[in-house]
Amino acid sequence: MARIAGYDALPAEPLPEAPASSGGVLTVRQGRMRTARRALAARGYQEALTWSFMRPDWAEAFGGGQAELRLENPIAADLSAMRPSVLPNLAEAAIRNARKGFPDAALFEIGPVFLGDRPEDQETRIAALAAPHPPRRWDGLSPDPLFALKADLMALLEELGAPVLQVVQGQNAPWWHPGRSARLQLGPKTVVAEFGELHPQAVRMLDAQGPLLAFELRLEALPEPKRKAMKTKPPLELSPFMPLSRDFAFVVPAETPAADLVRPILGADKQLITEARVFDLYEGAGVPAGCKSVAVEVLIQPRDKTLAEAEIEALSARIVGAAEKAVGAKLRS
Repeated sequence: MARIAGYDALPAEPLPEAPASSGGVLTVRQGRMRTARRALAARGYQEALTWSFMRPDWAEAFGGGQAELRLENPIAADLSAMRPSVLPNLAEAAIRNARKGFPDAALFEIGPVFLGDRPEDQETRIAALAAPHPPRRWDGLSPDPLFALKADLMALLEELGAPVLQVVQGQNAPWWHPGRSARLQLGPKTVVAEFGELHPQAVRMLDAQGPLLAFELRLEALPEPKRKAMKTKPPLELSPFMPLSRDFAFVVPAETPAADLVRPILGADKQLITEARVFDLYEGAGVPAGCKSVAVEVLIQPRDKTLAEAEIEALSARIVGAAEKAVGAKLRS
């Protein structure tokens, strides 16, 4: 229809102006995901993107595998269950890297997990997995990778603005090693993260070569940081009218600070007066003893029209009156 009638026949209407968001375009959750990606990449982890489903036996072993989370038409027979955890998928990726000759893997993924078939059962997890296979050393020393993983998790939480969390041992899920794992809690019930070494049985089930160390962080369980009160500048407003300036010389007591004179001048008309600058100070002939002359340049910016001479004189009278009321200033003749 547009081609037949002609594009030139279509009315041209400008799009309405969309107000700019003062807080940015990303939500707190999106901003934290971006921060987590940068933080983990900076600590040497490689990001992985894996499927949101996995083998049913893996899902059952990691707390899932419910009937309502089985896919009716999976893309493959061994990918028929929605994942309850990101860790098996990361472990599978580490296994593929090891088979290609890269056993020393450090991977992370930020994605959804599914604990039920309702929308509120979907959570976002930040998971990282390390398969430490460092090169052999002549001195035989090998630092414990568990503490390095814990340091990475603590650094990530600090980047995300997390509060102080409680470290609890002995209450992790069964796929964690009972003596080399712990959880981070916010209070007695809110579990924020679990970290440590995977249980040897879980490693054998995944057909991997241990040890496998990992952490999994529940993004929704992490409280939002308190926003700091801060003053922001107002949006820039430029006037199409030329500014003008007027000079005033006031006689004030010698001990009067210049700022005490400038302040009431600026308040005489906050819409028109944009600046007041002291440009001269004089004491001597023509000025009474114990007094000084302070010369101030006042910048006036019209907003909606060019000011008439009568309006400028009225504004000048208000400036003189404000200075006299505040510090007893007299206009020098």
